[in-house]
Amino acid sequence: MLVLTRKTGESIKVGDDIELTVIAVKGDQVKLGINAPKNVDIHRKEVYLSIQEENTKASKGINNLFNLLPKK
Repeated sequence: MLVLTRKTGESIKVGDDIELTVIAVKGDQVKLGINAPKNVDIHRKEVYLSIQEENTKASKGINNLFNLLPKK
């Protein structure tokens, strides 16, 4: 893991298209601004993990659907 120190108003670039800017620091919370192309999905980690779990559950049901298709 790369660890960087930034002050309020300073940024970090990820590749050519993504920029993270420290907007504010208050106690143990950091407010970040993220500039990225519209085609890049950005989620909090807990939301991302929830989406992945739901996708995994949904894809398990697809195997049952394939069993209903006629065999050649």
